Amino acid sequence: MKLSAGIEQAIHSVTMLCGLSDDGVLSAAALAEFHGVSTSYLLKHLQALSGRGILQTVPGPKGGYRLARAPEDISLLDIVLAVEGAEPAFRCQEIRQRGPNPLPESTYVKPCGINVAMLRAEQAYRAELRKVTIADLITDLRATDDGTIMERGCRFLTLNERHSTTNN
Repeated sequence: MKLSAGIEQAIHSVTMLCGLSDDGVLSAAALAEFHGVSTSYLLKHLQALSGRGILQTVPGPKGGYRLARAPEDISLLDIVLAVEGAEPAFRCQEIRQRGPNPLPESTYVKPCGINVAMLRAEQAYRAELRKVTIADLITDLRATDDGTIMERGCRFLTLNERHSTTNN
């Protein structure tokens, strides 16, 4: 399974937004600049995260993005589903019933074994992503960072955070 680059960008952006003050927002352009990615590509994913209630969009010249939920209430699965959609990665096309001399549909009384195995694997993958929250990622970073990574992010937020009068 191959996930889009938008997944990585979305997870890092959501994690960075955890460092904002209560009335703080960060623009899509600032998030893109910090991560060295395309603003237009990232904006598409930020909008998807807003649509799923993960981020809050604050309009206006001092607007931007902030978390709509607490970091412990945002799982990696939430982000993946927002960016990639809820459709399963594997979608059985029932090709076993095609080709020359196909058998009657009544021959296939059991679901395709390949489809069953692939869906089971996806359920396991989703269950693992559901277990990890943004709060977990921050806790892991704090446990392993000598302060350098967190300090870089804090310095950037100090320069780029906007303050809005619209709170969660």
